[in-house]
Amino acid sequence: MTEGVRIYVGNLPFKTTDEELKELFCQFGDVLTTSVIRYRESKRSKGYAFVSMDEEAAAIKAVDNLNEQIYMDRPLKVKLANQRLNFPRDEVHQPPKTLRFAID
Repeated sequence: MTEGVRIYVGNLPFKTTDEELKELFCQFGDVLTTSVIRYRESKRSKGYAFVSMDEEAAAIKAVDNLNEQIYMDRPLKVKLANQRLNFPRDEVHQPPKTLRFAID
């Protein structure tokens, strides 16, 4: 299965669920995954998420339509996520262990 096109969604209300996020984005195309980022210990939302959509055109349409739109009294920050390498944080230079996504 392909990962699709990833979208960063920031300034989310802390009570937003994965299901609510999927419902918000599905009006623009097929949503593969939604992931509200949470703190490990408390499981409280960090206020941002990633959404994967099946097609690039649908993802671009979602970004264009949802960026700066008010959602639960907060203006969303919606951008395409760029793949980046997660380099080790220690001083020894080792090959990257995982991939992460970031915004411009």
